[in-house]
Amino acid sequence: MLNSQPTLKTLLEHRSIRKYTGEPIDDKVLTAILEAGRAVSTSSFLQAASIIRVVDKNKRTQLRQISCDMSEEEYQKALADGKRLGHAYVEDCAEYLVFCMDSYRHNQLAKVQTDWTEVMIIGAIDAALMAQNILAAAESLGLGGVYIGSLRNDIRRAGEILGLPKHVVPLFGLCLGHPDMSSKINQSQRPRLPLDVLVSTDTYQIPDESTLTKYNEVVREYYQGRRLDLDWAAQITATFGDEVRPFMLNYLQDQGFAKR
Repeated sequence: MLNSQPTLKTLLEHRSIRKYTGEPIDDKVLTAILEAGRAVSTSSFLQAASIIRVVDKNKRTQLRQISCDMSEEEYQKALADGKRLGHAYVEDCAEYLVFCMDSYRHNQLAKVQTDWTEVMIIGAIDAALMAQNILAAAESLGLGGVYIGSLRNDIRRAGEILGLPKHVVPLFGLCLGHPDMSSKINQSQRPRLPLDVLVSTDTYQIPDESTLTKYNEVVREYYQGRRLDLDWAAQITATFGDEVRPFMLNYLQDQGFAKR
């Protein structure tokens, strides 16, 4: 039996790990982690998620390129100039897992309607729950990880690289490996919103603006400690201040989701 640390300790100590030692993950450990994902709750027992384990180095490089949001020509020029752009850990981590919402099996086995928006929501939730089980299990065994949402920068290309058929959509990646704790990038936890903002009772509680302002300053101080001129408001603006992957709906519909 593998030795894992207590659940609450594991969850409260979570931090994203972006630098790894290069040591591989033992096969027994990896199997246990994946079994933890398989055991997760699933809506109506539909099991509407799948994992692609990416071991091919060329595919990892291509998926890393997607995280840069650069053309092939731009990326190759950067490589020629000696630059390593995008998320290096996509290539460097011991295991790179891509989580997909998956209704392919449902269409194989039965005559069904999986183009409803609700089916897409079910698949996305199932994939997120499975991934979080896997990450928590990995962290309890001394490993670390980081999610890669930038996989969706070119979601169609990601699907092509991974050979995904219709009714399967890649949602995000997860890097896993042995943390290099000598790296400062792995040593700090970003401050989360306070519970009195996150948790309401019986009805939605409008957040107190002064509480959000104070929290924004806490985040600013955190980033200043990392020599970054950034706060939470700036991060929100950077993400939601302009169009957000406007190609997404067309791709989802092409893959048989969210048509009605």
